[in-house]
Amino acid sequence: MEFRDYYKVLGIERGASEADIKSAYRKLARKFHPDVNPGNKEAEQKFKEINEAYQVLSDPAKRKKYDELGADWERGISQEEMMRRYAREAAAGRGGEAHFAGGDFSDFFEQFFGGLGGGFRPGGPRGGFGFSSEPVRAPDLRAEVLVSLRDAIKGARRRLELMAQDECATCGGSGMTTTEQRQGKTRVIHSASPCPTCRGAGVLATPRALEVTIPAGVTDGTQLRLRGQGGRGPRPELNGDLFLTIRIEEQPPFAVSGRDIRAELPAWDYEAALGAEVTAPTPDGGRIALKIPAGSQTGRTLRLRGRGIPARGKETPGDLLYELKVLAPTDMTADERALMQQLADRRKARGVSDPRIEMLGRS
Repeated sequence: MEFRDYYKVLGIERGASEADIKSAYRKLARKFHPDVNPGNKEAEQKFKEINEAYQVLSDPAKRKKYDELGADWERGISQEEMMRRYAREAAAGRGGEAHFAGGDFSDFFEQFFGGLGGGFRPGGPRGGFGFSSEPVRAPDLRAEVLVSLRDAIKGARRRLELMAQDECATCGGSGMTTTEQRQGKTRVIHSASPCPTCRGAGVLATPRALEVTIPAGVTDGTQLRLRGQGGRGPRPELNGDLFLTIRIEEQPPFAVSGRDIRAELPAWDYEAALGAEVTAPTPDGGRIALKIPAGSQTGRTLRLRGRGIPARGKETPGDLLYELKVLAPTDMTADERALMQQLADRRKARGVSDPRIEMLGRS
């Protein structure tokens, strides 16, 4: 496969920030989106390349590997991953324990990873092997949390129950236990076997409970980043992050559109005709008095500016909108029907035009 320079694909410098990457991606995605370029195969291919580049560069771990290994970023793996591979192979029955008669650390990797493929490359940049000896950052976690519309407006505290992939404390994330000694600066491994705690995985599924603050002004799809609350690493600075996606629970009669909140407001025909002050519910559980202007029709919108989901960061607050739905009474008494008929007769005598006149004129 031809190597693609993802930075050139997005038209950014190698030192671009996360914001620069996101901005470049959005600009190009809008330009080459298939919906904007129907039937254009070149634009479709370009859109795929843009997405591929963004998937790598927007992920800190993938971007780090890409920057270090270039074209080999997907094949190159860390020393820790190599050790886990050995432990998994051993646990699966390809030797429960390995013994070395004085062989050094590189002998160990050559014996057990030379034939496993994926990332072992003799002649690599670090000590003759294609891996990094730097500690590996623990994996990030991703989760969704469902919040009420009221919590989105006012903010809230929520308790989350998660399953994290934490580094195994027994083997330090390597996936194996060893007997070894040092001879000067050389590390000599005499035997190695799969870690009995994690069974060679290097990580353990660990339940975790978190108290999370949902800030006021979140919208559906908002992503919160909780640094250090992902998988546990060997040191606190190597902990992964927790990416929490907000989902807003449906709350009839209200519907959310971005930061705007909409609701349908029923009104009797005489309220719409004469004008009226009515009471309506609010998304936070309260009530509000609304004035319906005389002569209002179905579909008229009463807008309360800034009363939707509040501002967060540089964004502006949303509006609260009530759309009128004019209703005709269906359970009238005889007197009420007589009054309604009297109104109809008077309007007809006054020569009020047929409301269907425009439709009839087109037929």
